[in-house]
Amino acid sequence: MSAGDLRARLIAALAPVDSWSPGRRAARSDYDLNPDATRRPPGELRPAAVLVPVLAAQGEPTVILTRRADELTSHAGQVAFPGGRIEPGETALEAALREAWEEVGLDPAAVEPLGLGDPYETGTGFLVTPVVGWVAGPVTLTPQPGEVAEIFAPPFAFLLDRANHRQDHYEAPDGARRRYWAMPWEGRYIWGATAGMLRALTVRLDGTGEEAAA
Repeated sequence: MSAGDLRARLIAALAPVDSWSPGRRAARSDYDLNPDATRRPPGELRPAAVLVPVLAAQGEPTVILTRRADELTSHAGQVAFPGGRIEPGETALEAALREAWEEVGLDPAAVEPLGLGDPYETGTGFLVTPVVGWVAGPVTLTPQPGEVAEIFAPPFAFLLDRANHRQDHYEAPDGARRRYWAMPWEGRYIWGATAGMLRALTVRLDGTGEEAAA
């Protein structure tokens, strides 16, 4: 698939950026694979946004991801999209672009917003809006010291290939087994909410539904 075809498919599959509102409800969550886990009431979820930056400057489109610094007090070492909380008065797009600038130095002017993915509820109490952005030109990225340990960019085709999606699990403190999506790539372990949002994007793009999962 050419970069132009991919861009067109993303625009067709995603919700318009201006359709975002603070009252959106989760369409996907960490609980999709763990329906018996206790969920927070929707009113207690904290709004957040991430940028899914599709980099198309060097042939095969890739997706910019980060590995969080090991010294952070939460989610240390985990793979994530650039993103964070939506501040009062911000839209999801504004928050995603701001966080990407702060975390990896991605100039907002270099990003063409294509649309919104499914709102995603995390087990840590966030309602995350994925904002998919198209980065057509070459960019220079710089990890924020103390927060981002590494920036890397797997091929988008790899991340959207169901053959690379697997369900892993861990044992929770209460003894319950918690399942999650994972898609390891070249020694990096992409998992949890990040993998869940990529899985949701895959379903949106191929239109075949979760029943086609391997």
